[in-house]
Amino acid sequence: MEGIGGSRNRRITTSNSRSNGGRGGRRPPLCGGRRRVVATKNGGWSNPLLANNTVKKLQRREITSNPHRSAAITKSLHRFRNFRLTERYDIHDPVGQCSLVLPLLMRRAKVIEIVVVHDIVFALASSGVCAAFSRGTNKTICFLNIFPDEVIRSLFYNKNNDSLITVSVYASDNFSSLKCRSIRIEYIQRGKPDEGFPLFETESLKWPGFVEFDDVNEKVLTYSAQDSIYKVFDLKNYTLLYSIADRQVEEIKISPGIMLLIFSRGQSHVPLKILSIEDGTVLKDFNHLLHRNKKVDFIEQFNEKLLVKQDNENLQILDVRNAEVKEVGSTEFLTPSAFIFLYENQLFLTFRNQTVSVWNFRGELVTSFEDHVLSHPDCNTNNIYITSDQDLLVSFCKANNDESADTRAGSINISNIWTGKCIAKINSSNAIPSKDEQEGSSTNTRQVEMSMVEEALEDITALYFDEEHNEIYTGVPSKSTMQTYNCRVAYMTNKCGVIYSSFPSKVAE
Repeated sequence: MEGIGGSRNRRITTSNSRSNGGRGGRRPPLCGGRRRVVATKNGGWSNPLLANNTVKKLQRREITSNPHRSAAITKSLHRFRNFRLTERYDIHDPVGQCSLVLPLLMRRAKVIEIVVVHDIVFALASSGVCAAFSRGTNKTICFLNIFPDEVIRSLFYNKNNDSLITVSVYASDNFSSLKCRSIRIEYIQRGKPDEGFPLFETESLKWPGFVEFDDVNEKVLTYSAQDSIYKVFDLKNYTLLYSIADRQVEEIKISPGIMLLIFSRGQSHVPLKILSIEDGTVLKDFNHLLHRNKKVDFIEQFNEKLLVKQDNENLQILDVRNAEVKEVGSTEFLTPSAFIFLYENQLFLTFRNQTVSVWNFRGELVTSFEDHVLSHPDCNTNNIYITSDQDLLVSFCKANNDESADTRAGSINISNIWTGKCIAKINSSNAIPSKDEQEGSSTNTRQVEMSMVEEALEDITALYFDEEHNEIYTGVPSKSTMQTYNCRVAYMTNKCGVIYSSFPSKVAE
């Protein structure tokens, strides 16, 4: 699983002052199901060495579930017991292997994305540097930047051919065009990322062009702004399947098996089309009525359900099969900043003002999470994680009043999506071994360890749960370090990273 769930879609966009998910000036909310990378307008990246990276990625992920739902909450409780801070990775490790001088390494920057594939940990910093670490040796294997002026924007693991796709911009191009590259994991293990090959070379991915990776449908969607053409490729072999050439298309939303085309709105309606994602066949063509002179907050597609929200109006949930509409009052459902769709559970998460809520498609609030205030007001799907069974949410939260008296550190909360209960928490008081587990350790040693944990939990800029190895990896700001906690959590910053790991308790259960 990557980042949010066992599968994901990713649409990658470049930053600019009008950054948005589509072609218009409105920035739609972050939505589970896609990560789209859009190109930069007028070289908006300038020099990433002079300032903090201001990439505004529209990250969207869709989650598929493991066919075997994990057993009960008691199993989850046991799974997250005894997490400890166990390792730290540093992108600026002076003994790291690098075959060329990377100017981007002159400046430390926060880790913004973490991906674990097999026994390799990938850490991407906001400066555009991406390092690969070995889980076995905890040493740097290589950097994925194969050119000195390459700024990597995002990563995508393609399980179909066991490869990692990087999406980059280059100083030589004024950071204006997206370039994709596929690198087999075996090449990275050998420290040979340059043996990969470029993708979509025929596409002009300048602003507001984008590339979107859809792991659920195994498709890639590109948009070339130069000729206003959308293209759909097969994610397994990157062959072109079909094109959509229509300048009236404002946005495309992807759902399992289908695509929703949103056209330029009229005064009182918006034209919509639903297409088969396999061959582009039109399945339904209809208009959805709108309130005049009210801006559209969002239009989202979830299987047969269409979600439409206008400013200060009720949320409409339309069943496109029979045109039935369910409305949720505007005071009950406030426009969120992000969505994550849980397809197998027929639920969706909304993020607003550092809180998370779970809704069903009858417009009912299913869950509000207890003891759960997200540390960052701007949610993105690199700093939360949903397990592949779609039952647990792992997130970085503010400490509650009882915990925050003596420390600035927050906590990593593991919450049950169905009940909202916090079933486990990693904080500065429990992420180091107890005195009984550290027989013979000096007081000074414990103080040093406590200080390291507090530093690792002061802020987290990226979070990843490696379900296979029961390890949590986190990134921290301004240090390029990643850390691991084992059961494990890693703390990664451009300086170092951390792993939190789980250790057996000496007390008999």
